[in-house]
Amino acid sequence: MAEELVVHFEKLLTRVDGLLSAIVTDRDGVVLLRANAPNSSPPFTESALGCTFALASDQASKLGLKKNKSILSIYGTYQLVQFNHSSLITTFVANSNANTGLLLELGSELESVTQVIATALHERHSGSL
Repeated sequence: MAEELVVHFEKLLTRVDGLLSAIVTDRDGVVLLRANAPNSSPPFTESALGCTFALASDQASKLGLKKNKSILSIYGTYQLVQFNHSSLITTFVANSNANTGLLLELGSELESVTQVIATALHERHSGSL
Protein backbone atom coordinates (compact mmCIF):
# COMPACT_ATOMS: atom_id res chain seq x y z
CA MET A 1 0.00 0.00 0.00
CA ALA A 2 2.85 2.39 0.81
CA GLU A 3 4.31 2.03 -2.68
CA GLU A 4 0.91 2.77 -4.22
CA LEU A 5 0.64 5.95 -2.17
CA VAL A 6 4.09 7.13 -3.24
CA VAL A 7 3.18 6.51 -6.90
CA HIS A 8 -0.10 8.40 -6.38
CA PHE A 9 1.72 11.36 -4.86
CA GLU A 10 4.34 11.34 -7.63
CA LYS A 11 1.50 11.57 -10.17
CA LEU A 12 0.11 14.56 -8.28
CA LEU A 13 3.37 16.40 -8.91
CA THR A 14 2.67 16.27 -12.64
CA ARG A 15 -0.87 17.67 -12.29
CA VAL A 16 0.15 21.16 -11.19
CA ASP A 17 2.92 23.06 -12.94
CA GLY A 18 5.47 24.21 -10.41
CA LEU A 19 4.58 21.70 -7.69
CA LEU A 20 7.94 20.51 -6.37
CA SER A 21 7.15 18.35 -3.38
CA ALA A 22 4.25 16.71 -1.54
CA ILE A 23 4.82 15.63 2.05
CA VAL A 24 2.57 13.93 4.60
CA THR A 25 3.62 14.10 8.25
CA ASP A 26 2.05 13.43 11.58
CA ARG A 27 1.51 16.33 14.00
CA ASP A 28 4.95 15.73 15.52
CA GLY A 29 6.64 16.24 12.16
CA VAL A 30 7.46 12.59 11.44
CA VAL A 31 7.52 12.23 7.64
CA LEU A 32 5.21 9.41 6.55
CA LEU A 33 5.30 10.02 2.82
CA ARG A 34 7.32 12.29 0.56
CA ALA A 35 7.36 12.71 -3.19
CA ASN A 36 9.69 15.15 -4.93
CA ALA A 37 9.59 16.23 -8.55
CA PRO A 38 12.54 14.96 -10.58
CA ASN A 39 15.58 17.25 -10.57
CA SER A 40 14.24 19.45 -7.78
CA SER A 41 15.46 19.94 -4.26
CA PRO A 42 13.04 22.27 -2.47
CA PRO A 43 14.57 23.82 0.65
CA PHE A 44 11.43 23.30 2.77
CA THR A 45 11.35 19.55 3.25
CA GLU A 46 12.51 19.15 6.83
CA SER A 47 10.10 17.59 9.27
CA ALA A 48 9.87 20.76 11.40
CA LEU A 49 7.32 22.06 8.89
CA GLY A 50 4.66 19.67 10.15
CA CYS A 51 4.90 20.43 13.83
CA THR A 52 5.29 24.18 13.19
CA PHE A 53 2.14 24.12 11.07
CA ALA A 54 0.29 22.17 13.77
CA LEU A 55 1.08 24.87 16.33
CA ALA A 56 0.17 27.72 13.97
CA SER A 57 -3.04 25.99 12.91
CA ASP A 58 -4.09 25.42 16.52
CA GLN A 59 -3.50 29.10 17.30
CA ALA A 60 -5.41 30.22 14.18
CA SER A 61 -8.34 28.04 15.25
CA LYS A 62 -8.62 30.12 18.43
CA LEU A 63 -9.62 33.23 16.47
CA GLY A 64 -13.28 32.30 16.75
CA LEU A 65 -13.66 31.44 13.06
CA LYS A 66 -13.96 27.67 13.62
CA LYS A 67 -11.22 25.11 12.98
CA ASN A 68 -8.38 26.16 10.68
CA LYS A 69 -8.08 23.89 7.63
CA SER A 70 -5.05 25.24 5.79
CA ILE A 71 -2.29 27.81 5.83
CA LEU A 72 -0.60 29.39 2.81
CA SER A 73 2.91 30.83 3.16
CA ILE A 74 4.48 32.71 0.26
CA TYR A 75 8.20 33.41 0.05
CA GLY A 76 10.31 35.03 -2.67
CA THR A 77 10.58 32.00 -4.93
CA TYR A 78 8.46 29.37 -3.16
CA GLN A 79 5.03 28.87 -1.67
CA LEU A 80 3.94 26.38 0.97
CA VAL A 81 0.36 25.19 1.18
CA GLN A 82 -0.34 23.11 4.26
CA PHE A 83 -3.50 21.24 5.21
CA ASN A 84 -4.79 20.01 8.55
CA HIS A 85 -6.20 16.57 7.76
CA SER A 86 -7.18 15.28 11.20
CA SER A 87 -4.07 13.78 12.74
CA LEU A 88 -1.99 14.25 9.57
CA ILE A 89 -0.55 17.29 7.82
CA THR A 90 -0.14 17.52 4.07
CA THR A 91 2.39 20.04 2.77
CA PHE A 92 2.86 21.15 -0.82
CA VAL A 93 6.03 22.98 -1.77
CA ALA A 94 5.71 24.81 -5.08
CA ASN A 95 7.46 27.57 -6.91
CA SER A 96 5.96 31.04 -6.59
CA ASN A 97 4.39 30.84 -10.07
CA ALA A 98 2.32 27.72 -9.33
CA ASN A 99 -1.46 28.09 -9.35
CA THR A 100 -2.37 28.42 -5.68
CA GLY A 101 -6.04 27.68 -6.33
CA LEU A 102 -5.13 24.33 -7.89
CA LEU A 103 -2.92 23.51 -4.92
CA LEU A 104 -5.78 24.27 -2.52
CA GLU A 105 -8.14 22.10 -4.58
CA LEU A 106 -5.60 19.29 -4.67
CA GLY A 107 -5.28 19.39 -0.90
CA SER A 108 -9.04 19.03 -0.53
CA GLU A 109 -8.97 16.03 -2.87
CA LEU A 110 -6.27 14.39 -0.75
CA GLU A 111 -8.28 14.53 2.44
CA SER A 112 -9.80 11.08 1.76
CA VAL A 113 -6.35 9.62 0.98
CA THR A 114 -4.84 10.98 4.17
CA GLN A 115 -7.81 9.63 6.11
CA VAL A 116 -6.91 6.12 4.87
CA ILE A 117 -3.33 6.65 6.07
CA ALA A 118 -4.51 7.97 9.44
CA THR A 119 -6.86 5.01 9.91
CA ALA A 120 -4.11 2.51 9.04
CA LEU A 121 -1.73 4.18 11.50
CA HIS A 122 -4.37 4.20 14.23
CA GLU A 123 -5.15 0.50 13.67
CA ARG A 124 -1.46 -0.40 13.70
CA HIS A 125 -0.88 1.62 16.87
CA SER A 126 -3.95 0.16 18.60
CA GLY A 127 -2.87 -3.37 17.66
CA SER A 128 0.58 -2.91 19.17
CA LEU A 129 -0.74 -1.95 22.62
